Amino acid sequence: MSGKKTFEVRLSVPFYDLDPMQIVWHGNYLNYFEVARAALFDHYGVDLYGYYGREGIIFPIIRTSTKHIIPLRHRDDIVVKATLADAHIKLVVDFEIRKALCGDVCARGRTEQVAVKTPQMETLFSIPDDIRKLLGYA
Repeated sequence: MSGKKTFEVRLSVPFYDLDPMQIVWHGNYLNYFEVARAALFDHYGVDLYGYYGREGIIFPIIRTSTKHIIPLRHRDDIVVKATLADAHIKLVVDFEIRKALCGDVCARGRTEQVAVKTPQMETLFSIPDDIRKLLGYA
């Protein structure tokens, strides 16, 4: 593979993402990861939802992790970077959230997805060749 596939999105923290302590509720970091993950796949021509319609294969997330470093607050402008770490057996995406103005890293995370054939719900233990090719893992 030549170079890791990455993509960045810029977001502003909305009021409704805050908890009673006026910082972003921890579960909302996964929403930010999802926006960046979807943008990464779109950028490289991978439409997992459309793939389900064509091939009957879904890609559930089987594992997530988040390390919270600096809390996010209302109206923070942030950059969420998604980096594809692997696309052989599962889709592994690493994330970094940083403040747009100063570059301070606020959180890091990872998601893992597998390919599952429906309706049998059979785990395939390999990402389909056409998706791997689009992502540079063929």
